[in-house]
Amino acid sequence: MKTSPVTIEPGPPPVIEAEEPVVLRSQDARGVVTLTLNRPRAFNALSEAMLAALQRGFDAIARDDSVRVVVIAADGKAFCAGHDLKEMRATPSPDYYERLFAQCSNMMLAIQRLPVPVIARVQGIATAAGCQLVAMCDLAVASSTAKFAVSGVNLGLFCSAPGVALSRNVLRKLAFEMLVTGEFIGAQEAKARGLINRVAEPDQLDAELEKLVANIIAKPRMAVAMGKEFFYKQAELGIAAAYESASQTMACNMMDEAALEGVQAFIEKRPPRWQKK
Repeated sequence: MKTSPVTIEPGPPPVIEAEEPVVLRSQDARGVVTLTLNRPRAFNALSEAMLAALQRGFDAIARDDSVRVVVIAADGKAFCAGHDLKEMRATPSPDYYERLFAQCSNMMLAIQRLPVPVIARVQGIATAAGCQLVAMCDLAVASSTAKFAVSGVNLGLFCSAPGVALSRNVLRKLAFEMLVTGEFIGAQEAKARGLINRVAEPDQLDAELEKLVANIIAKPRMAVAMGKEFFYKQAELGIAAAYESASQTMACNMMDEAALEGVQAFIEKRPPRWQKK
């Protein structure tokens, strides 16, 4: 029996789904911006793309006067597992590594330079550059199940850059112990050492975060911005220079209309009537 050839018509081209952004951005009506690390299957490792996305996010926030607070959150079980080691190992050259670590350092410094407080919402492990990210944030609220480590030494790579941020949060001997052993510490220990501010049970993490956010946005934006800039500046000065800078900052702050209104309200024993900006 002779059969006729069958003609197969080509189907539609396969649909290639666009990859989700590595950092998600949302903003509520109060000016609270949330940047969410969005590489859960890679434990939110800081790839070059994620570093660039965070930098773009911070640069945009720096230009936006409507922003009052920034929250850095993460999707998945881990907050951030540090640098993307697979990506790093694929291009082993001094020039590449210097560019990569400079890119990361610039991103970390952008957090400190923002005129608004940045809060880390830590729901899982934060290791190496992920722990550095927590340390560079102005404030941090963590789940009771979160863990922290600067564990590069376990791989033969001392966490030098994370150590810069860690040693500005934690007492030196405790910071060095973490750096030289690579051991994890829990959330309560991280709070006791000064790495984070608050600890909450997992189902209460957002409620605890909201308490902190609400407290901050109730204050005048200008006072908070001036205060944050001075806080980090004075930490690098000698005590005499720090006091000189503080006097100048407070004199300038006192001339702001929010401070004038706040002091007058105190004198008149009434709540301040700050203009929303």
